[in-house]
Amino acid sequence: MSEGPIRALAVLDDELRRRMYAFIRQARRPVTRDEAAGSVGISRKLAAFHLDKLVAAGLLRARYEFVGERRGAGRTPKVYEPSGAEVRISIPPRHHDLLADILLDAVVDEGDTETARDAAVRVARERGRAIGSGERERTRPGRLGAERALTVAAEVAGRHGFEPSRESPACVRLRNCPFHPLAAREPEVVCGINLSFLTGLLDGLEAASVEAVLEPRAGECCVELRGKS
Repeated sequence: MSEGPIRALAVLDDELRRRMYAFIRQARRPVTRDEAAGSVGISRKLAAFHLDKLVAAGLLRARYEFVGERRGAGRTPKVYEPSGAEVRISIPPRHHDLLADILLDAVVDEGDTETARDAAVRVARERGRAIGSGERERTRPGRLGAERALTVAAEVAGRHGFEPSRESPACVRLRNCPFHPLAAREPEVVCGINLSFLTGLLDGLEAASVEAVLEPRAGECCVELRGKS
């Protein structure tokens, strides 16, 4: 491992830095020191110390810029955003073990009339359904309307590395593909597995008011969750 990733790992060993970094990644816009401090409940001065460590490690970049409509008198605030550097650490989370399990089960259990891709998609849906059923059994949420179903599904998807973001009351965007960078090599295969896994998850949760749909965007998961109209 080169010096850059080692340094990033060391910096993110601190919980506050991990949480602020995750907050800034998910914000999808420049974030001020005050916002970063508020996201983890610490002082602005302490937040500045941690943010500068993240900048020095190459995980964030900083500049001076007004955010939003505020253009009042005084100093231009310092803002932070992800650097765009490809650092292979646990943020964003990768779940190659889940993908490997799905592909291995597909190979072992491939039907006589199935292609390897068909088997992988089927197994992904079965795996998602089992996870959804287990969550429903654990939490016993009752009948799920669209808004509550999106919340529950987003929580479970988040635990599996999809970085859900509520774009509207009826839509959850999945900001991270947990199987990246494999998705860059075989996008059709991985996107099909993602869609099938999340469809199975909704089946297992008995979230009939929500659907998983393909909606590719650069740098994000190819799937989003939508309430049915």
